[in-house]
Amino acid sequence: MTNSITIIGAGLGGLALARVLHTHGIPATVYEAETTPTARMQGGMLDIHDYNGQLALTAAGLMEEFRSLVLPGRQAMRILDRDGTVLLDKADDGTGGRPEVQRGELRQLLIDSLPDGTVRWGHKLSGVQALGAGRHEATFADGSTVVTSLLVGADGAWSRVRPLLSTAIPDYTGESFVETYLYDADTRHPATAKAVGGGSMMAPSPGREIHAHRERGDTLHAYVVLAEPHEWFAAIDFTDAAAATARIADEFDGWAPELTALIADTDIPPVWRPHYSLPVGHRWDRVPGVTLLGDAAHLMPTNGEGANLALLDGAELGKALAAHPEDIETALTEYEQDMFARSTEVATETAELFGDLHDGTAQGLVDAFTASAHTL
Repeated sequence: MTNSITIIGAGLGGLALARVLHTHGIPATVYEAETTPTARMQGGMLDIHDYNGQLALTAAGLMEEFRSLVLPGRQAMRILDRDGTVLLDKADDGTGGRPEVQRGELRQLLIDSLPDGTVRWGHKLSGVQALGAGRHEATFADGSTVVTSLLVGADGAWSRVRPLLSTAIPDYTGESFVETYLYDADTRHPATAKAVGGGSMMAPSPGREIHAHRERGDTLHAYVVLAEPHEWFAAIDFTDAAAATARIADEFDGWAPELTALIADTDIPPVWRPHYSLPVGHRWDRVPGVTLLGDAAHLMPTNGEGANLALLDGAELGKALAAHPEDIETALTEYEQDMFARSTEVATETAELFGDLHDGTAQGLVDAFTASAHTL
């Protein structure tokens, strides 16, 4: 089978690319390893920024539909000390530029905006071979193949397309998230629901943090952050939910009970999410017929920008290809130079905000946000 444009990965960036191409009458096919759109949990809340993610959705012609997904009030933010003391309580007055939506709902919006058959589910990429003249053959785990004039790796941190362009391998950042959920929190856990508030809550301490978002309804989604080696987490048996929950909760002994309930009372088995990153400023020389977007191109520590950057990468690549329909290489050169600069700037700013300005304490985080031009 031959395709002109093949996108590997049906995350937000790959789907945004396919959508922008579709609006310009350019067909593309997205290959996704997952068997269905709901094969796995799609993460929690995303704040979609007016300076990148929303620009992408505008280019995709989906801003009206996006606004219908926004959950009012979720831009509220609280920062608490480990004893539950509220150090910052910022209400959502409706004027902020970072409205919150649920990732799964935004992804489904993008899927629904594409013609039937654009996304080929259950196609896990197993290998890629360069054929010369900018053409590549992609082979999938089921044995099927596709030959393409343009191969786009939108396949995340462990991209199988990246080795065509770069030898870079993601490094463990030194910290992980452990995800938990509390359902019906207003009724079953009122003190915790009050502590989190109507939007997001952060309770940082050096090496130990608890973050939580209020999702649709009264569901609380928590991210327990621990700065420990990969081996420390690997020694925990996460298949034993009770034991893993108790082990993680032990690390927060002495914290306020309304905060530790986000761990100890979880309604799901805790999920370990190790964090990895590519080098700041990761880039490559132009290779005909292939490029990357999103985490495949510029994986960085969690900073609230990953999904937004992926959306913008997809939209900007789509616009570049539409502007140069007969000259893929010119389009890729323009896209990559802009993308390299954009992602490097964000990574550098993030390192400054959460490194030089933030000492790991709750008060330090309040001070960092106050001092930052990219604050709440």
